[in-house]
Amino acid sequence: MSVVAPVPEVPAAVPDDSVSMSKRPFNFGRWFKATGWRHLVGLVALVFAIFPLVFVLSASFSAVATLTGSNALFSSFTLASYKALFNDPLNPYGWWWLNSMWIGVVTAVATVFLSALAAYAFSRFRFRGRRAGLLSLILIQMFPQLLAFVAIFLLLSGLQDVFPAIGLGTRWGLICVYLGGALGVNTYLLYGFFNTVPKEIDESAKIDGAGHARVFFTITLRLVAPILAVVSLLSFVGVLNDFVIASITLTDPQSQTLAVGLYSFVSNQFSQRWGIFAAGSVLGALPVVLLFQFLQRYIVGGLTAGSVKG
Repeated sequence: MSVVAPVPEVPAAVPDDSVSMSKRPFNFGRWFKATGWRHLVGLVALVFAIFPLVFVLSASFSAVATLTGSNALFSSFTLASYKALFNDPLNPYGWWWLNSMWIGVVTAVATVFLSALAAYAFSRFRFRGRRAGLLSLILIQMFPQLLAFVAIFLLLSGLQDVFPAIGLGTRWGLICVYLGGALGVNTYLLYGFFNTVPKEIDESAKIDGAGHARVFFTITLRLVAPILAVVSLLSFVGVLNDFVIASITLTDPQSQTLAVGLYSFVSNQFSQRWGIFAAGSVLGALPVVLLFQFLQRYIVGGLTAGSVKG
């Protein structure tokens, strides 16, 4: 007598969600609800950010000297405004551009170097007054800079008689003012990033005979390169955008910065040359754009890393 073995039941195939989703017909409402609205928000933000730049670029090439006549974008094309920038003896645009670049580069390099030194000390060393120093850096940044303009002017006026090299009307004096205002926030920003670097790296280097200076310059600075790039970019852009401090510090027209010098083209209500102003703004923005593109791969990592550990 033969016994028939029972046939095992084969479980029904479970439909693959990825396959079923790929076979679904495209539904605009479902796509817009899932991801489409993000594209719309990004497009609105892009238009909002780019339109002023396009308008200024169009005004710089326009043959009309007023902004109201430049509403029709790129309706005319001429290089007269760019030529007039360098042909006006009363407004030395070339000197303004060089002054801004020189002051911006020196301020950015000095800010990064000094802030990195201070942040490394706060992050790696334990000393009396460390916590009070960190809290002081935060509290000082809470006060607006408008409160210090009169004090800065009086301070530089007093230094003019004692130490003329950094007194009123000098570029070195303006650089010192920028450094004093930027070291606090940049030191605290770098401090959070330095804390993300494992201390075991420093300890292993010290076992091999490296001192604090060698660890800082050869190891730590390379690991924190993204935040150094971000700090240098922010410092450089901040110097180029500043108007109030530069206007009360630099008194000689030939030593002025771009922001102060370009204002002279539109300060007189009877002779406002908006075309030349737009052309000067475009040329002044080119170094920032190039620097941003050069440091772009560091920016995202430098702004986000170090924000979760302090």
